[in-house]
Parts: sequence; structure tokens; C-alpha cells
Amino acid sequence: MASTTLEAGTTSASPVGKTFLGHPRGLATLFMSEMWERFSYYGMRALLVLYMSTAITDGGLGMKMAVAAAIYSVYTAMVYLLALPGGWIADRFLGARKTVALGGSIIMIGHFLLAVPFKASFFAGLAFVAIGSGLLKANISTMVGHLYDGPNDPRRDGGFTIFYMGVNLGAFLAPLVIGTIGQDVSWHLGFALAGVGMALGLAQFLLGTRHLSPKSDVVTSPISAEEKSKVFKLAGLWLAAAVLFYGVVAGTGHFTVDWAVWPLSILGILLPAFVFTKVKRDKDLTAAERSKMSGYIWFFVAAAIFWMIYEQSGSTLSLFAKKNTASTLFGFDFPSSWFQSLNPLYIMALAPVFAWLWVALSRRAKNPSTTVKFAFGLVMVGASFLVMMMAMAAAHGGAKVTPLWLAMVYLIQTVGELTVSPVGLSVTTKLAPAKYASQMMGVWFLAVTAGNCVSAILQLVLGDDVVGSTGYFAVQGALAVVAGVALWLYRKRVVALMGDVH
Repeated sequence: MASTTLEAGTTSASPVGKTFLGHPRGLATLFMSEMWERFSYYGMRALLVLYMSTAITDGGLGMKMAVAAAIYSVYTAMVYLLALPGGWIADRFLGARKTVALGGSIIMIGHFLLAVPFKASFFAGLAFVAIGSGLLKANISTMVGHLYDGPNDPRRDGGFTIFYMGVNLGAFLAPLVIGTIGQDVSWHLGFALAGVGMALGLAQFLLGTRHLSPKSDVVTSPISAEEKSKVFKLAGLWLAAAVLFYGVVAGTGHFTVDWAVWPLSILGILLPAFVFTKVKRDKDLTAAERSKMSGYIWFFVAAAIFWMIYEQSGSTLSLFAKKNTASTLFGFDFPSSWFQSLNPLYIMALAPVFAWLWVALSRRAKNPSTTVKFAFGLVMVGASFLVMMMAMAAAHGGAKVTPLWLAMVYLIQTVGELTVSPVGLSVTTKLAPAKYASQMMGVWFLAVTAGNCVSAILQLVLGDDVVGSTGYFAVQGALAVVAGVALWLYRKRVVALMGDVH
């Protein structure tokens, strides 16, 4: 797969020598590392809710469906929330390369903790995987950028495209392999296989580190000794307070999962509100930057609603696949976790089509605005849950519906994702105030956190009688469609707030 020379007329920030598909050799290292990390993450994710909701007699944890879905939502929210401190640790303490190596090691330990058949070990493993993912996710994409000579390197966009193909390749293969082993052989063996996947990714990263750019070792904004002392003291105080509080709760026999899920869910909603308030009140911002932030809030809220529904692919949709969907198609039997491979498969097939479509429309001056694309994405994800409403109605009375229902739902969601996720990353960089240029990408990920936390609270409040019901899908689907229509109706106001950004 590797050629022997760099493309004529280009240089690389990484060592000169063999290249990977015409790109710096380090891209192969990051491609394989991320592919295996995503293999481990999505493989574990495909099993998570199924394992938690399976009866104890069948090897699971025997949790109520709504509680299992809420834990999944909070766990996913924390993965994205912890990307913020993950980036900060790289910038101030370790540099990107060391932070990614540390994150991969913690993820690997977490997966192997999940493989131990004890409840305490299971939750410790989830914490490890979330913390490690925050460290890794925030920095490995940055390291891809380090391989190129600045933002104008003509190979840069192509390099990120190849890198994200690795993301989706790992996500596609994981449910097929880990899902099969976990559901058909042993839950804990499946979790262990996820750990092996991360171990392979970590080994690939460490062995190929010589091909990475020296920029990835640089601590861009080293923390001073005085700041470090303050940070450690403050972190120590919060940690001591948390240990004391939860120690008392556990010691008095009152601790339940709710004591963890509720505080984290509330934090995931309040934190974005705090961040936006802080930025909006910053006196260093110009009037134009404040206006752009007002416009950006529309996109943030729209994204939070989108992810609230979209991220339930591994919870309510996964449970529907197990309980209400036939596991046979054209005479072929398969585990329900295989449905989790549909989204990355659709992305790999459709992403090039959408990339071509936007360029083609731009040439004809017909490329939809960012607000229209977001509105379309919201309508699509809402429509997916309206289709789920019909699928749930068809499954009334315990009937097993055709797998084509879920295949349609995931297809609709993927089309919506391709008009929200990449577009959201782009508009975040365009609307970010100069002072917060680096931090705003972390703020974008907080939309995923907020959406998942709202979902977790709904699931806890509504309980098993409502979560996953026809009404449950109908209300959320209708909410997203209405939000999409509202964004479209107010698109001129949002465009006005965006100023010179289109």
C-alpha cells in the first residue's frame, strides 16, 4: 500500500521516506491505531446495553431496560465531555503523542476490566474507557494535521479523508466480530476481545511513533509551576470531596446507580450553558464575534437534539433489534449486534457521494446554506424515529419484524448525519472567536454530551413502561422534525447573526 517517494513538489512535516498512498508515512500509523481503537470502542458499545439488560441467569447484569439505556447515554456523553480536558492535558502537560499513548493504555485496561465478571469491575472499566477515550479522541486527529505543512498543504484534506475511513472501517468490523463473540459465546470474552483490539492499536502506535511529526511531541502551552500547583490542589480538593461524599453514601447503604447517572447527566447539560455564558460575556470579543456566537447557539442546540436521537443507535435501537427484530434475512442468521455495522457501512458508501454533491452544487451556485443543511439533518433524524414508531407498532404483541425496518432507520439517520456532523465541524471553525479558536472544537463535542444527557434523564424519568415504546419514538421524532422546520423558517435570522460567514 505504500509508495516509495513523496509527491513531487510537496514536503511533509514528518520524516522523508516511504509514503502511505502518497501521504506522510505517519498517516499509516495513525490510520491503523485509530482503526483498532474504534474497533475496540464500537465492539464494546455494541454489547454494552445488551449485556446490562440481559438477565443475571443468562450472564448479564439484569438491569431494567431504561436504566441500562440511561447508563449507556451517560457513558457516551462522558466520552465526548472528557475530550475537553484531554486536549488541555496535551496542550499544557504532555504533548499530543504522549497523551494518545496514555489514553490508549487506559482504554486497554478498561476493556480488560469489563472482561472480569464482577459488577464493580464493570463500572470501573467503563470509567477507564471513557477517560482514555477523552485523552485519545482529542489528540489523535490533531496529530494527523501535524503530518502536513500547514492548512494549505494540498494533501491535507485527503489525509483526513483516509484517516476517517479507518474510523469507519474499525466501527464496521467491530460488531461483526466482537458482537458475535459476545452474544454467541461469552459477554466477557467479547469485552476481552475489545481489549485485544486496543492493545493492537497501541502497539501499532508505539512501533510507528518514529514516523510521526516532531510537532506531536511539543507541549504547545506549558503550564507554569505556580499554575500546576493550583491545578493539583484544586483537583485534589474536588477528588477528596467526591470520595468523602460517595463514601458516606455507600457506607450508609444508600448508593445506587442513580447517584452517578443523575449528577453526570445534569453536569453534561449545565456545562455547555456555562461555557456559552462565559464566552458571550467576554469583554475581549468584538460585537461581530458576539453576534456569531449567538448564531452558533442555534447550531449547537440543533446538534444536541440531533445527537439525542442519533446516539440511541446503541441503546433503544439495539434493544429493539434484540427483542423485536427477526435475526434472519434471506435465510441467513446473525446476532442482533450486527445492526451496529450498518451506520459505518452507509457512511463509507455515502460520504464520497455527499462530498461530490456539495462541490457540484457549489459550481452551480446552488449549494444549500449551513442552516438549511442542519434543518434537513434534523428532519431526517426525526423521520428515522417516526419510522421506528411504525416499526414498534408492527412489532406489537411480540411479533418479530423484518430487519429491513432497522436498515431503513439507520440509512435515514446516516443521510442526516452527513448533513450535520461534517458541516457542524466546519461552521464551528468559521464562527469561533479568535480568542477561543482552539477551544471551540471541544465545545462542538459538548453538543453530543448535552444530547446524550437529556436522553439519559428522559430514560430515567420515563422508565421501562415508556422507553422504547411507540409513543417514545413518536414524540422524539416529532420534536426533531419541528426543530428542523423551525430552524429552516428562522434561517434568515440565523444567517444575519453569522455576519460574513455563509
